[in-house]
Amino acid sequence: MPWTRPQLIESDETASADFLNKRTLTYREAILEGLDLLLKSDPDTYILGEGVDDASGIFGTTKGLVERYGTERVVDIPLAENGMTGIAIGTALTGMRPIFVHMRPDFMILALDQLLNHAAKWSYMSNGEVPVPLTLRAVTGRGWGSAAQHSQNIQGLLTYMPGMKVVMPATAYDAKGLLIAAVRDPNPVVILEHRWLYDKKGYVPEGLYETPIGKAYRCREGSDLTIAAVSTMVHEAMTASEKLAATGISIEVIDLRSIKPWDRDMVFASVRKTGRLLVADTGHAYGGVGAEIAASVMENCWDALATSVRRIAIPEAPTPASAKLEQLYYPDWKTLMAATQEILG
Repeated sequence: MPWTRPQLIESDETASADFLNKRTLTYREAILEGLDLLLKSDPDTYILGEGVDDASGIFGTTKGLVERYGTERVVDIPLAENGMTGIAIGTALTGMRPIFVHMRPDFMILALDQLLNHAAKWSYMSNGEVPVPLTLRAVTGRGWGSAAQHSQNIQGLLTYMPGMKVVMPATAYDAKGLLIAAVRDPNPVVILEHRWLYDKKGYVPEGLYETPIGKAYRCREGSDLTIAAVSTMVHEAMTASEKLAATGISIEVIDLRSIKPWDRDMVFASVRKTGRLLVADTGHAYGGVGAEIAASVMENCWDALATSVRRIAIPEAPTPASAKLEQLYYPDWKTLMAATQEILG
């Protein structure tokens, strides 16, 4: 049975208040609803990106918005990521709130100069007087043999530069809540949405609500080992923890939700309880999210660790196009189970 937010043990306040309604949406529907509410509530908010006005609407997440709000607020753009990101930054500097949508994070690489040299630094260089309320959505993950140039996971690269926040929602609830929080944030936020999650259903309240950026979520309590995971790996971790529970192994699962900043307090507290940590990321190990969390835990929780921190990541190789090779390339719940059993001996 797929894991959904109603099974979580630490409900957010908003979720607790409306939990009995059991209102469910798919991940893609939650994003679409969030965008609709943001456009409706704030005339300075607008969407731009390649194909945002297309009939398919970026995997259904912008579907119908151009008919509702017109081409001045749902703007199709040319294949010019760097230049168009500069325009989005310029409008953000004047007080607008652009939501730039990339079909792939790979395309965002073309705009790194604008993002890391300009958007990420304007607030600092102006002593906080010039905010840059820019939100960037990008769809990550494999699909249709997208291979090395259309399915990269670049979160480690994006988290390096100060001034950029990066979030990776794993549930429909957070897909909407983190989107709203990102658009309301005074400075740049990147949202990495995994295409494998778009059809997953979960509890989503009506109206505008925010998932706090930088606050993790404890999905399952445990005592033997902590798994801190992001995006699809949260679901794999929940599957692994349920199967391991049948063998008497108690796993604590934390959905990081945000990787820049990440919730050091929750992760450190969990590690001090279990004594063991497995970090499950969708990106590479070298210089990645797992490396940062592992180093921080080793620095701050050394006295509590029963063994060294373990990382689960994709191989140090470009994404293959072959479906058979893809199956070997991406870790899953079986990978997490094997790593857990190895750590626990």
